[in-house]
Amino acid sequence: MSTSAAAHTYHRLYNTARWRKRRARQLADSPLCVYCLARDVVTPATVADHVTPHKGDERLFWHGELQSLCKRCHDSEKQREERGLRRKGCDVDGWPFHEEDA
Repeated sequence: MSTSAAAHTYHRLYNTARWRKRRARQLADSPLCVYCLARDVVTPATVADHVTPHKGDERLFWHGELQSLCKRCHDSEKQREERGLRRKGCDVDGWPFHEEDA
């Protein structure tokens, strides 16, 4: 299966009632962005993010751990992490994130 076909296969999962229910439950249980909170900033979360990228694995998609992120953190910091790059920024004490924190 091509990369595009594989992506289409799992992207359809985001359009299901089951996912919408799981996402809503995550955001209700954890309504603030965990990345922003690590910087001592309070930001409403809008994305239920898979902590471990599922990459089409339906078991991980449905049963993997989720975290709540704002769209900015999801589209920037989380994407950097998934590409193996370090997170930008500092922790709540003002210290830069270390390699093992990324």
